Amino acid sequence: MSSLLIFQSDFGIADGAVSAMYGVAYSVCRDLKICDLTHEIPQYNIWEASYRLIQTVNYWPEGSVFVSVVDPGVGSTRRSIAARTINGQYIITPDNGTLTHIKRMLGIREAREIDEETNRLPNSGESYTFHGRDIYAYTGARLAAGIISFEDIGPLVDVDSIVELPVSEPVKEGDTITGTIDILDVRFGSLWTNISRDLFKTLDVPYGGRVEITIMNDTREVYRNIIRYVKSFADVYIGEPLVYVNSLDYIAVAINQGSFSKAYNVSSGTNWKITIKKAQL
Repeated sequence: MSSLLIFQSDFGIADGAVSAMYGVAYSVCRDLKICDLTHEIPQYNIWEASYRLIQTVNYWPEGSVFVSVVDPGVGSTRRSIAARTINGQYIITPDNGTLTHIKRMLGIREAREIDEETNRLPNSGESYTFHGRDIYAYTGARLAAGIISFEDIGPLVDVDSIVELPVSEPVKEGDTITGTIDILDVRFGSLWTNISRDLFKTLDVPYGGRVEITIMNDTREVYRNIIRYVKSFADVYIGEPLVYVNSLDYIAVAINQGSFSKAYNVSSGTNWKITIKKAQL
């Protein structure tokens, strides 16, 4: 029985790139079940590709095969890699930092470097700019279809050698926690931080309690306010800001039925800092 094959890329769907990867996969096995994670990763944004994987992978069954292609170094000496997570999902991707969050937050049991001589779409040997089609989709489809095993992909590599992007850890000093805005909930404009629920709980703020939020872009203060910590958006008025625990069990900031990101021109990345402390009222 074929496993599930899930594609992610920064290709968009305005041209035929994604369709070409589908075509390769179905040429390998017409019985495959192919799904999309997203093809709307901002161009070249490896960090977001990494985050979308951790947002998604662990909710898919054991044996599911993910192909993630955000590859600004295509054709260079960067490795092509296949990783098996602690819970048995597979990820086929360039070794360029895409596995950062999976490695840190879920865990990688085993990894192999893709042998691009044997795991390459036939008659594509002179193409060096579309490894998403020629190597990753082809290898992922063959793995999902059971035509090759994980061991057939290539030699073992040390999991510790997998490339990771720089990550800032949240810090608690006194009654203040400082973290980063790791990603946006793109469609709704919420800010997802790297501050875990467990760390936030050390501030001893009950539901309905208030916290003081400060957001900095490098050294520039962008936002400061006292807002409520609540269970859900329905606990505040429309247009009111809120702090809540997101679907990954991390602290997030939003506006009920509005975009916090757009309202205050806030983005994500390690240069976007957020501090949270219990409000003294």
